[in-house]
Amino acid sequence: MILARGDVTDFLSVNLTTIIATWLNLLILFLVMKHFLFNKVNKVMEDRKNEVAETYKQADEAKERAEKMEQDYEERISGAKEESAKIIQAATRKAQQRSDEIIADAKVEAKGITEQARSEIEREKKIAVNKIKDDITDIAFQAAQAVIEKDLSSADNERLIGEFIDNVGEN
Repeated sequence: MILARGDVTDFLSVNLTTIIATWLNLLILFLVMKHFLFNKVNKVMEDRKNEVAETYKQADEAKERAEKMEQDYEERISGAKEESAKIIQAATRKAQQRSDEIIADAKVEAKGITEQARSEIEREKKIAVNKIKDDITDIAFQAAQAVIEKDLSSADNERLIGEFIDNVGEN
């Protein structure tokens, strides 16, 4: 099929009616689409834009709360560290005081035990010295009786007993 020259020119020619009709159809189509679609599409896009903005806002608020909570926890942790250091220092001081008290009590008790032992030793020493003196006195009396029986005078006997007791008391 070969087109005639007139048919090709009709096809390629510019027809004003066709152009106006096409523009009119395009305008009507635009107005119909604007009326039915653009408002809905714009509303959907605006809703989505608001939704994204709200999501960002919530994310920012959540981030701020998280940072505030982190700061609070760090303050609490540092406060807890300081408090634990104070507690440890107080416990150390108290333990040192208690240790000093125990040592002081032990020294007092040891001194008391030592004093008691010394007084006990002194008492036992006096008892032993008195017993020895009693024994010596008995021996001296027996010696004196033996000397008296040999005709010593009582003055000599007394003098001998006194010297004997003085010599024994010094030793």
